[in-house]
Amino acid sequence: MDVTLLGSLAVLALIDSTSFGTLLIPIWLLIHPGPVRAGRILIFLGTVATFYFAVGVAVTLGAGAFLPEISRIFRTSAAQWALLVLGVALFFWSFRLGRKNRPGSEGRMSRWRRRVLAEEGGVLPLAGLALLAALVEVSTMLPYLGAIGLVTAAEPTVPQIAAVMAGYCFLMITPALLLMVVRLVAGKRIVPALTKVSDWMTNSDTVAWVVGIAGFLLAREAAANLYLIDA
Repeated sequence: MDVTLLGSLAVLALIDSTSFGTLLIPIWLLIHPGPVRAGRILIFLGTVATFYFAVGVAVTLGAGAFLPEISRIFRTSAAQWALLVLGVALFFWSFRLGRKNRPGSEGRMSRWRRRVLAEEGGVLPLAGLALLAALVEVSTMLPYLGAIGLVTAAEPTVPQIAAVMAGYCFLMITPALLLMVVRLVAGKRIVPALTKVSDWMTNSDTVAWVVGIAGFLLAREAAANLYLIDA
């Protein structure tokens, strides 16, 4: 695997780090009244990262078995044009997602927040909540699916797949870990800033810009493969 591929994976991991389960819920735990319970946050993030890791390794290994046929299909001009159209469509659809105010979406976020902040049980209830959050996000795992595609195309060995996926998942939860350290060091002084970030993420459609970025990257790659632009 070359540096360019690893750089692309790092960008996708950082995009994934801004999702509902990897950033918003940890922020809710950080602004909870009372002392910061780092152990609970680590359990939550560890569960989410483990879920992503398991899914990534399983899908990559499964895709690898069909890689020759998949590669042959995707190298055709028809497939590249289809990917270009799909990427452009996703990019413009993201603007519609951003403008669309879906009734009840804020209510769902509020219910999630109440559930997170009210969760005072042991390890298993918190881990279950983390798994539920990760499962909810499966349908919007566009950056991660893109990363899996890049890794699969590189035809790595099983140890390389495990190492890359582990690194991806760790980088994905790193921003939340850094915020936890800042919260522990700065105390309540950082809570207003975290609250503003929480409010922004709760009231805006982060899925919209994730879809937009994924669409742009997909369209750019297809256009380069069709020699419409310089790679």
